[in-house]
Amino acid sequence: MRLPFRKQTLDNGLDVIVHEDHHVPIVAVNVWYHVGSKDEQYGQTGFAHLFEHLMFEGSAHHDSGYFEPLQRAGGTLNGSTNSDRTNYWEVVPSTAVDLALWMESDRMGYLLPALTTTRFENQRDVVLNERRQNYENRPYGLALVALNAALFPKEHPYHWLTIGAAEDIRAMRLEQVQAFFRAYYHPANASLVIAGDIETDRAFDLAAQYFSEIPAGQRPEPVSATATLAGESRLVLEDTVELPRLYMAWLSPAMFADGDADMDLAADILANGKTSRLYRSLVYDRRLALDVSAYQQSREIGGYFLLVLTAAPGQDLASLAGIVDDEIRNLTQGGPSYSEMERCGAQAEAHFMYRLQTVGGFGGKSDQLNAYNVLKDDPGFFEQDLGRFRDATTESVREAAARWLLPGRRVLLSVVPKGRLDLALTASTPVSVS
Repeated sequence: MRLPFRKQTLDNGLDVIVHEDHHVPIVAVNVWYHVGSKDEQYGQTGFAHLFEHLMFEGSAHHDSGYFEPLQRAGGTLNGSTNSDRTNYWEVVPSTAVDLALWMESDRMGYLLPALTTTRFENQRDVVLNERRQNYENRPYGLALVALNAALFPKEHPYHWLTIGAAEDIRAMRLEQVQAFFRAYYHPANASLVIAGDIETDRAFDLAAQYFSEIPAGQRPEPVSATATLAGESRLVLEDTVELPRLYMAWLSPAMFADGDADMDLAADILANGKTSRLYRSLVYDRRLALDVSAYQQSREIGGYFLLVLTAAPGQDLASLAGIVDDEIRNLTQGGPSYSEMERCGAQAEAHFMYRLQTVGGFGGKSDQLNAYNVLKDDPGFFEQDLGRFRDATTESVREAAARWLLPGRRVLLSVVPKGRLDLALTASTPVSVS
């Protein structure tokens, strides 16, 4: 798991990490900006995700779309935004690395001269349409909007989804967008990985050639916030769906914090895979649910643990919730079995290996080096990260589950067909989200 790399920092604050690998004649260029939706404010959301679109639309010295020239050179490219970071990447033939680096540097240093009112308004409309397709018009699509709002108070930066609120997106103004870019998209808040078929010294020379002239910018102050749940909250959301679905959510450890890895394993033991406890009981043996899943959503300043199940036709959510509570109680009292720990530990290790199969793209070696550099200030955190899972024990998983999965501190959200509030858990309060 020790991935060889070298790291240097340019005078303007840009971290440059190089991983040399000559097995395949391709190079991955990967840029992370330490900015996500958590860096926004309540009532002014959606800025980070908007830039995921704007950064592909053109910059001062390439005032056109970014896909065509890189694809013509044989490359692939993409980007993404979450609550904590934004990333952009290209995987190109070795001969096209200059092109990829030049284009990345141009949008880092010279995006704003090309950011016209028309371009901004066009991409804002694209984002609004994406929100309609992925959330507003998708069955169960607004459930996470309601859950995040219930788990985190309004002033907490995880209260809203990364895509932002529709009313905030409509209210954006060009000058606000420009100010957001100046605050976060600069070398002092970025990390560059060059990985693949390139000599290390040449990679550092190219990084300096293309990025060193960009002004550093001011490194943003770290964001901090806390959240607590004083009791159990029961909510119901009516939606255009056929079957009721139950979301059970608890606050949980932040990324890399104590208990984070244990809660990952607890999710696998409870509801991930056909041999997990709840899948075997609810879906396979008793056919009470159509599906069940769980995951530990760990993020930089806090996390939440989510368990989701869809009732089979004719089944009620209250009965399913009771079975889930029984199984959680079994886990928190007796812990996982040895075979469960073996299975989940092997799955965790396999996921680490899968991410190292490719040099670029989402989750490839270049992306992992950047993730560890931005979030842990250590690109070589692979072994320590995997060690968190290797060091987990039956008792540590039991203790973590007992600490975090408290029945009196959670949010229960019933999503039911419109007009069927009777299918929700009892004492549920209707919520309206958009």
